[in-house]
Amino acid sequence: MTSQVSSPAEHADGTVVGEQRKPAGTKDVRRLDRVIIRFAGDSGDGMQLTGDRFTSETASFGNDLSTLPNFPAEIRAPAGTLPGVSSFQLHFADHDILTPGDAPNVLVAMNPAALKANIADVPRGAEIIVNTDEFTKRAMQKVGYATSPLEDGSLDGYSVHPVPLTTLTVEALKEFDLTRKEAERSKNMFALGLLSWMYHRPTEGTEKFLATKFAKKPDIAAANIAAFRAGWNFGETTEDFAVSYEIAPATAAFPTGTYRNISGNLALSYGLIAASTQADLPLYLGSYPITPASDILHELSRHKNFGVRTFQAEDEIAGIGAALGAAFGGSLAVTTTSGPGVALKSETIGLAVSLELPLLVIDIQRGGPSTGLPTKTEQADLLQAMFGRNGEAPVPIVAPRTPADCFDATIEAARIALTYRTPVLLLSDGYLANGSEPWRIPETDELPDLRVQFAQGPNHTLDDGTEVFWPYKRDPGTLARPWAIPGTPGLEHRIGGIEKQDGTGNISYDPANHDFMVRTRQAKIDGIDVPDVEVDDPNGATTLVLGWGSTYGPITAAVRRLRAAGEAIAQAHLRHLNPFPANLGTVLKAYDKVVIPEMNLGQLATLVRAKYLVDAHSYNQVNGMPFKAEQLATALKEAIDG
Repeated sequence: MTSQVSSPAEHADGTVVGEQRKPAGTKDVRRLDRVIIRFAGDSGDGMQLTGDRFTSETASFGNDLSTLPNFPAEIRAPAGTLPGVSSFQLHFADHDILTPGDAPNVLVAMNPAALKANIADVPRGAEIIVNTDEFTKRAMQKVGYATSPLEDGSLDGYSVHPVPLTTLTVEALKEFDLTRKEAERSKNMFALGLLSWMYHRPTEGTEKFLATKFAKKPDIAAANIAAFRAGWNFGETTEDFAVSYEIAPATAAFPTGTYRNISGNLALSYGLIAASTQADLPLYLGSYPITPASDILHELSRHKNFGVRTFQAEDEIAGIGAALGAAFGGSLAVTTTSGPGVALKSETIGLAVSLELPLLVIDIQRGGPSTGLPTKTEQADLLQAMFGRNGEAPVPIVAPRTPADCFDATIEAARIALTYRTPVLLLSDGYLANGSEPWRIPETDELPDLRVQFAQGPNHTLDDGTEVFWPYKRDPGTLARPWAIPGTPGLEHRIGGIEKQDGTGNISYDPANHDFMVRTRQAKIDGIDVPDVEVDDPNGATTLVLGWGSTYGPITAAVRRLRAAGEAIAQAHLRHLNPFPANLGTVLKAYDKVVIPEMNLGQLATLVRAKYLVDAHSYNQVNGMPFKAEQLATALKEAIDG
């Protein structure tokens, strides 16, 4: 969904409750500047769908927003158990925000497991809406409740709203020819209607969505719409909800333009399509499904009208092999995966380095090692991306910072791959992939021209005057070799992984040639033109916080908190991790302290310390979840004071 907003202005990031007003004949309406809501229930309760719909309506209303879906790795985890809890957190505001929020102001708990799994994150005084129908003795015992938390006083510090969601939903749908079990499945829509009333969300989009989603089952569509409306009406009429809330559109947060809500994987998919269009090349994806990268394959398969070809391979190795073949044939070639898949693709990435062909390798990182945490986030593949191949096989590395930035980072990765004839690793992660935020849809004239010139004929003259084609004769500015489409008369040349002779591309075992080729490939990567890193330092700080990837939101939110408290701290964030920006060494040495927060055990810090001999300090987290702003603010304050 899209919306028009006006020009930007600065707004402090805080939880401030504004004035209250009471229109005639209605309940109290309280104005807030932001709110954080978490929907939680069984993985079969539709929490992700509920969160997505609330997010879509919030985006169409014009709020700034950030989301954090969190779900089990199992397709259908055991019902009513702690490992089976699925949640969706949404932070929306009338101003610019950066994270899904540290702690929910409102928790919607569909069963005892959802309450127990999430209550530790809920601050005292927050609102908790519980589905009392699910708080049976057996369900509570399953998660370790000896007594009902709704009755034993353990929730006295919260504003608890006991709502028999299941009963109310079944009652609202009694006119439909549904079994009780079928009717109960709509309780998430009842909850969505209630929350939509509480926060004045639009309803037309959700009703249209439900009618479209269940178009082939009109009775189910009508039942879900009825449950949604019943939830709205319940909020309007019940005495338990005496107050509703308004969060005004964030009209001052964004530049003028047309916006839509977008997830990282969707933005990345659109970036690939835009890059292929700007390069005037067909887009080819060779991929094997893997969480959390599979949505890119799903999305691109819908866009054959843009010349996109998708191939679901039988394994990771076949996926990248097909993609590299497409690159040899003149396509903008892509393979998508997560950390375990990068390990399997490593030999073919090395082949792409040797062949010097453009190839995008997209790694949507997740917790490891091995199979690890498929549905949780981590950024622990940096060293694998940097060094995870045999021999000297340097590869450029690009990392987006937000879900919307996945679009721009993808186009940048394509620029590097096409210009320098090299595979490029794009490091996103599960937090960015599944999270969402508003994205300004760019105009086509804002996108870079990525068109390339294929080799057309001979490019070298021998001593005897014969004109020949040398596949490894390089552009003096970029050190890129020619891109010769197979089948072009006169451009036949050898291909394969054995070392090439400089210029001719013939097989070579000569030690001096190998040394020269290794150094040349490294020089090509080192010479890639990347922008200088920008430093945000308004107060002349002595401490710099340096980040990369998805830590941007929490780091920036923490820096804002510190500056609001009178602290001086500088911030810089890296998009290009190989090669590093040319000015990075100068920037690092300008500060007494450098702190690098990462969702790993210090991989960027290791690279920075090794390359620049700077005593960078790591702050690390590897629990499968993104940093919280308050947590980072505390750590950075300790660094400043230390």
